[in-house]
Parts: sequence; C-alpha cells; structure tokens
Amino acid sequence: MKRGALLLGLLALAGLAAFGLRQQGNGATDRPAPAAATPLGVGALGRVEPASRIRKLNQPGGFAVARLERLLVAEGEQVAAGQLLAVFSDAAQKDAAAVQAEAAAVQSRAALDRLRAAGRPEEVAAQRARIEALRAAEASARRDAQRAEALVPSGAGGAANAERARYAAHRATADRAEAEATLQRLLQPWPADLAVAEAELSAAEAALARARADAALSRVVAPIPGTILKIYARPGDQVGNDGLLDMADLSRLDIVADVYETDLPRLRPGAPAEVVVPGDPNRYPASLREIGWMVRRTTQAGTDPIAAVDARTVEVRLTLSEEGREALLRRSNMQVQVSIRP
Repeated sequence: MKRGALLLGLLALAGLAAFGLRQQGNGATDRPAPAAATPLGVGALGRVEPASRIRKLNQPGGFAVARLERLLVAEGEQVAAGQLLAVFSDAAQKDAAAVQAEAAAVQSRAALDRLRAAGRPEEVAAQRARIEALRAAEASARRDAQRAEALVPSGAGGAANAERARYAAHRATADRAEAEATLQRLLQPWPADLAVAEAELSAAEAALARARADAALSRVVAPIPGTILKIYARPGDQVGNDGLLDMADLSRLDIVADVYETDLPRLRPGAPAEVVVPGDPNRYPASLREIGWMVRRTTQAGTDPIAAVDARTVEVRLTLSEEGREALLRRSNMQVQVSIRP
C-alpha cells in the first residue's frame, strides 16, 4: 500500500509540472510585443535676446576721445533708423572744417568751369579787334622798314634809322603773334591747364568728403529702428568701456539656448518648444529657427560633481511666440529653461 501511494504521488507531481510548463509556454506566445520607444525631447538653458541682437553703440571717433555734448534720447524711447541719438563736443569744430572744405571745392569747380568756357563773347570780340589793329601796325612798320632800307645806299637815310625801323617791324610782328595766342586761349583752353584745374577740383572734393566724414564721427545715429535699452554716459561724460548706450529691435524676441552636441541629432528646424520662466507659472510656446554652425567648448565648472567641465555645446535660436514676447519684452538677457520636443 505504501509503495502504491508513493507511486501515485510521484505521478501527480509529474502531471502538475507538465501542466505548468505548458501554461508557461502558452503565456510566452500570447504576450503582446513591447511598444516602440518614444523619442526624447531636448532640454537646455537659454536666455532672452532680441532677434536683431543688442546693439552696443559707442563713440564713432575711435581713439579720438571727446566729451558728450548732447544726448537726444532716453531709456525706453522708440527710435527710427538713421535718427540722431547723441552729439559730441567736437562737432562744431568739425562742422566748420566741413564748411571750409565745401567752399574750397566750390571755388575749384568755378575755376574749372570758367576755364572750360574760355573767354566771354565780348572778350573774344575785343581781342579780335586788337589783332586787326596789330596787323595794320605790323604792315605799316614793315613798309617803313623797307623804305628806310632803300634809302641807306643812296645816302638819303642813315643806317641807324633803318635799324630802328626794322626793330619796330619785328616788335609789331611779336605783338600780333601774342594777341593771336591770347585769342586761341579765349576760344579753347589748353589741355595742360584743364588737367591742372581738374586735379585741383578732385583734391578739393576729396578734402570735402573727408571733412564730412570727420563731422559724422562726432554724432551717433541709430543703425536700426528699435528701443533704447540702457544709457551708460550722460552729457558732460566721456564714453567709457561700456559704450554710450544699448539698443535693440524688440518687435521679435528669440530664445538663445546652448544644446549639447550629443543632442543635435534630435533637433530639426521648426520643432516646437516650450519656454519656462523662473517664477512664472505660464509656459510660452516657441519654435526652433536656427541651429548654430560651430561647436563651442564650455570650460566653466558648475556645482554638479558629475557634470562634464569640458562639455561641448551648439547655440540654437528659437522664435518666441507673440504671447511670450509681450511677457518678456523688458527681460532681455534673462535666463530661462527650454524644452524642445522631437
């Protein structure tokens, strides 16, 4: 009996084991396939920056340091492109030099025009009349010389009188030739004189252009339409290392973020993104517009002991929505968090 009971128990255990293996096999074949992994987004730190970039305007005079005479704008003021923003103390002196150079250029141009126009009609007529008179005087002097020469052999006239007559004839010929040359100058200027006058005019115009450029260096104008963000110098000050003022076009705001180079394959132009502003519960939409062309090395060590101190990042720019632009209009350079979705 004991043997029979033991045999029955072993058979029961074997059956239970076979049933369990069969159930395990059926479960493996019926288990659904795992779902495909969802692409991950990219997170990064960024900053608010106008799409036009912040323009730092300085004294355009270079090494010539001058005192600020007039400041014509205030912080927060809207300005147009080309609008005068500031004037330095040497502007009056440079303006006077420009006026003087302009007068010299006008004088040179008038001299050239007069030379090209040659003589006035009344001058030409008077010179021609003078030539006719000189020709008549020349003919008379030659006749007198001939008569004096004819009287010398006969003794009726002296040799001295004949010599004076010949000199008078030669003098009359020279006067007539000089008058004809003057008439030619009145009718048509000499090429050499024209070349000299044209060179003098070119030099005067170059001096005028330089004087005007120097005068422009005493003024600061707006390179773009925009808003005055910060003023660093006031009338009476000399502009320091910070420059004169900062301005930017705030009609469009960007978010500039530094993305690790290993995350670049997950970025694409036009990708949607969200901007998180510290202390603001709202999330502002944005879209990826530009991906930088250069990888930069970050050597600043942070507080994270496992963070890479030589991380390489690429600068990307995101266009902020109109809602975000209105909220961050006065927060240029503010640090924000960016989440770029795949």
